[in-house]
Amino acid sequence: MNSAIRRLAVAAMILMLALMANSTYLQAFRSNEINGRNDNNRVRDSQFSVNRGPILIGNTPIAKSDPANDRFKYQRTYPSGPVYAPVTGFYSYLFGRGGIELTMNSELNGSDPSMAFRRIIDVISNRPQQGGSVALTLNAAAQQAAYNGLSGKIGAVVAIEPKTGKILAMASRPSYDPNQLASHDNTKVGTAWKNLNAAKEKPMSNRAVQELYPPGSTFKLVTAAAALSSGKYTPDSKVSSPAELPLPQTTVPLVNEDGKNCGGSNTATLTVALRYSCNTAFGTVGMALGADALREQAAKFGFGARPLTELPAVATSQFPADPNEPQTAQSAIGQFDVQATPLQMAMVAAGIANKGEVMKPYLVQSVKTPDLKTVSETKPESLHQAVTPEVASQLTAMMLDVVNNGTGKPGQIKGVQVAGKTGTAQTAKDRPPFAWFTAFAPADDPKVAVAVLIESANIPRDDIAGGKLAAPIAKSVMEAVLGQ
Repeated sequence: MNSAIRRLAVAAMILMLALMANSTYLQAFRSNEINGRNDNNRVRDSQFSVNRGPILIGNTPIAKSDPANDRFKYQRTYPSGPVYAPVTGFYSYLFGRGGIELTMNSELNGSDPSMAFRRIIDVISNRPQQGGSVALTLNAAAQQAAYNGLSGKIGAVVAIEPKTGKILAMASRPSYDPNQLASHDNTKVGTAWKNLNAAKEKPMSNRAVQELYPPGSTFKLVTAAAALSSGKYTPDSKVSSPAELPLPQTTVPLVNEDGKNCGGSNTATLTVALRYSCNTAFGTVGMALGADALREQAAKFGFGARPLTELPAVATSQFPADPNEPQTAQSAIGQFDVQATPLQMAMVAAGIANKGEVMKPYLVQSVKTPDLKTVSETKPESLHQAVTPEVASQLTAMMLDVVNNGTGKPGQIKGVQVAGKTGTAQTAKDRPPFAWFTAFAPADDPKVAVAVLIESANIPRDDIAGGKLAAPIAKSVMEAVLGQ
């Protein structure tokens, strides 16, 4: 009998210890995960009654919490909703969070460990919890110019400060109004969510960082960088540039878009080849360098790595793993399986602008407590030295020639030297190609680098070109940054 009681007592003790251990584990290691679950109604109700901190551009809130006269004390609002939605994301009772609202959630609701002292003071003084503010790097004029430029189009714009990596603009259209998802009317929120997710244009996708596209001829900057860095080429080196380039292992040649040779000759300098965006010339160079050299150069500009951690679901740009010779020729002109985000192509231009040094892009400038004490501030960080300053200078001169004398003329700014590269990326046979333009200005002291992608603009196929569609948008964004 005593033995049975002892066994029962031991079993009860083990169960009690297991219960205590599980409780400790949940509180110590999984509390944030459990609190963050969208189906945790108690936590959601509590969080929606917190005075959530603003998301700022300068001193202007682009997301803020206003007093509410319902079961929640505050209503999240977005004064310029669709303009900044790809960056701010949304804050919804039913569907959680997106964008900066998600990645900076603990700072915005005041629960972050960095604000622990503030929370202790609030408890002692019986003040309600209040969130901190998150200041972004965006330039309001540039963001508005990017958003306006994309009107009626499907595409994205990214602008970067080359010397620091600050993101000055990030626009994507079509966009959406996060106010619809932040409403306290759950019926309306559910309807809005359903409609947004059913839309074939994917308005909730941030095309600047979440979608991958063939970069087309803008990738010729990477190929040119690899060529110049190899020591085998200079801007004046002549390369084969016929109207059609026969490719090994296939009867399908690589052709120039206009069906002609490059600049009136079957051989062209690397500068002339970039000026007129000659596919055959860069296909020749790509095969001569080899896929490994192109891949290594692309990696130095950021391909193959996630470039931005401050937004969710950021896509990784890719160069194909093992292309054969004809595939390498196609890859050298930004086709085949080369995939890039607009952010990545802005990083290519910014790296060239910054004497070959690619800086880590960032969106969050600083975080402050409700009493305006700085909790954190982002410092510029170098990612790679993509090319030497000498090669960067050569590429800059070649890109200046593109804008002054070649396909990039629509990107010209009066009184400012602009260095740029157009791109037209072929996609499916039944749809127009994508239009690209990437550039920086002023060329001698760069303040802004920009990439524009137009996925669709509802115009005839043969009228789409990076210079015609994308360059004017880039121009307006650069002018906004430069105060033109």
